[in-house]
Formats: sequence, structure tokens, C-alpha cells
Amino acid sequence: MTEKEKMLAGKLYDPSDPELSALRAEAHRLSQLYNLTLEQEADKRQELLDKLLPNRAESVWLQGPVYFDYGCFTTLGRNFYANFNLTILDSAPVAIGDNVMLGPNCSILTPVHPLRFEERNMRRKPDGSFFNYEYAKPVAIGANCWLAANVTVTGGVTIGEGCVIGAGSVVTRDIPPHSLAAGVPCRVIRQITEADAMPLPDKAE
Repeated sequence: MTEKEKMLAGKLYDPSDPELSALRAEAHRLSQLYNLTLEQEADKRQELLDKLLPNRAESVWLQGPVYFDYGCFTTLGRNFYANFNLTILDSAPVAIGDNVMLGPNCSILTPVHPLRFEERNMRRKPDGSFFNYEYAKPVAIGANCWLAANVTVTGGVTIGEGCVIGAGSVVTRDIPPHSLAAGVPCRVIRQITEADAMPLPDKAE
């Protein structure tokens, strides 16, 4: 298996692999270019997103700045919105459904490092360069979710559809659909029900 295949399969891999290093460098370059654009430069932003996030549906809006490790391993559904300072480290696949909103400073972090330092510490290759082993776990966020400001989602987590995650939460375990959840670590507070409905102003759909 290549290091890229190991990474996507959740196995220990060498992130200094030339193929992975090149993919990250390109994603970092495209992220930086996006961050230098103005909101009014919609066409330029779309051109950059075509390269950075090829697996996205229509009507994706990233306020910026954004930071992606690979981009190509992230899938975004329709009507996705992210406020300032979105960070996605997609060493494993990140799948986000339709109509998802992320508040400022949200982070989705799939990389995981071994708990034992014997496996985690830096190592030297025969050519004298250094590397470390890591692995990654995928993240899935269902449709119609809202993650408030400063939410961190760690690798291996699935957030079910229709959830609201409170500000400052660190999501380390699965959250069932239609849950209001918050905290460090994030825990379910209650289900979201019809009792939470709010009357809408009369506007076009």
C-alpha cells in the first residue's frame, strides 16, 4: 500500500511521504490564495474552490480565512456555510451533508497520534530526514446541522442529522440525530422537538 492508501484506510502512515507532502502543499497554497481574496471576488473564489474542494455541491460559502490539509478528501453538501477561521485537517475522509452551518473558529480534525511515545516520537530515515507515524479517523456530519462558534470535532466522530452543537464544545463521541449537545467533552442535553419551533416571517421559500 502507498502511504496515501494507508492514511485513508486508517493505518499508521508516514505523513512526510512525497505524494502526501505535495498534496498538502497545494492545499495550503490554495487556502492561502482564497484567504487573500475579497468577498466581492466571487468568480475568483469559485475558481480556487474548484481546485481546493472538488467534492462539493452547489451553493457553498466559506467566509474565510480557511485552512485545509488536503481539501480533496472533504465532501461538502449543498448550502454549506462556514464563518471565519474554518480548519479541516482531512487526513481521513470528512463528509458533511446538505444545509450545514459552522460558526467562527470551527475545527474538524481527523489526524490521531499514538498514545505511547514509543510509537509517537519523531524518527530518522536513512537519508537523515525526520518523520513521525500518525493515523486518521473519518468524520461525518449529517444534513441540517449547526455547529456554533469554537466547536472542535475529533477523528472518528459521526454527528447525526439535525443536530445543534453548542459553542466551545469538543465532540469526541457520536451524537445521535436531532440532538442539542454541548460541553467538553460534548454530551447530549436533550432532543430537538416540535416544541422548539419558531414562527417564521412571511418570506419566499
